[in-house]
Amino acid sequence: MTLPVMIVGGGISGLTLAHAMQSAGIDFVLIEGRDRLGGRIFSAGIDGLPSEDGFDLGPSWVWPKMQPVLCSLAERLGIQLFPENDEGDIVFERSASIAPQRFPAFQREPRSMRIKGGTASVVAALKSRIAAEHIRLGTRVTGLARTGGSVSATLEGPGGTAETMEAAIVVLAMPPRLIDRSIKFEPPVDPSLARRWRSTPTWMAPHAKFFAIYEEAFWRRDGLSGAAQSMIGPLGEIHDATTSSGNAALFGFVGVTAAQRRRIGPEPIIQASVEQLVRLFGDKARTPVATLYKDWAADALTATEDDLIAAGHPLPDARPWVSGDWSPVLMLAGSETSITNPGYLEGAAEAALRVAADIERIWQGLPKRSASASTL
Repeated sequence: MTLPVMIVGGGISGLTLAHAMQSAGIDFVLIEGRDRLGGRIFSAGIDGLPSEDGFDLGPSWVWPKMQPVLCSLAERLGIQLFPENDEGDIVFERSASIAPQRFPAFQREPRSMRIKGGTASVVAALKSRIAAEHIRLGTRVTGLARTGGSVSATLEGPGGTAETMEAAIVVLAMPPRLIDRSIKFEPPVDPSLARRWRSTPTWMAPHAKFFAIYEEAFWRRDGLSGAAQSMIGPLGEIHDATTSSGNAALFGFVGVTAAQRRRIGPEPIIQASVEQLVRLFGDKARTPVATLYKDWAADALTATEDDLIAAGHPLPDARPWVSGDWSPVLMLAGSETSITNPGYLEGAAEAALRVAADIERIWQGLPKRSASASTL
């Protein structure tokens, strides 16, 4: 049997597309290599496991005025936002020979907002609206072969089990660079297209985040916002990560390159990060209840070897992501393929809804729109 649509990737893009297909009455299956949904969205509790009121180890901020597609989706799903704490002074660490300095905070515009319950609340809300039989976890697509008017996908399941599945349209809701590295195409995609996929930076892939969780947000009582900038490190940029329910935490982006992190290992970085928080916020920062560390460059379902060197942020590009023999049956819908906000949650939602509109038009017998002419 040939399914109408196969979606590969269970992040925001894949889930948004799956929800759109279900709403349109188009049969589909969603394939996800991890044993959880969300992709680069991962909200964890103090034990490091997925949590309904977690700390965002992946993306954490949204900006409603700048991200209308995502925020409209969140509103339809009943998702609530709350502002990141910016009350109190910020701390700046210039060098090892100069004590950290405090400066009055200034309110940024647009203000950074966060999602109640963690960004994974969006994942949970979408999952709850998709019939369970349409989702397969722990399964990777390793090959795609063009067979007449459809695609034959080679799947690798738990324990290395292999099977094939036919679909009229395959949508890869994945980073283009990861597609190039992990999926074999028959016939091969155009070499220039493959080069473009490889050269597209993967959002989050070069980065690592560190969290220190505390019994209370003591820095607020000390007149600090929890925000800090450091020229020393290992954390370069630090923010208050306290949840909407009041679970107190500070988080920082690790300013050590992915290649260096691989050589050093996580424990020295975690220890040095706690010591840095003590320098910035005082001795109360010395004994966190727990610490969390997520190195996305070490996540094989996010990053490739190319991501060990940060290559900037993906840029909007309205050129087709698929060409030649593959263009009628293969589509890309990861955040990096967005024509408005690549590399953001907004981009993931925009790309998914744009592809969903194209699939619906195909099913209605109408021509697919060009990316430049697409509107949401």
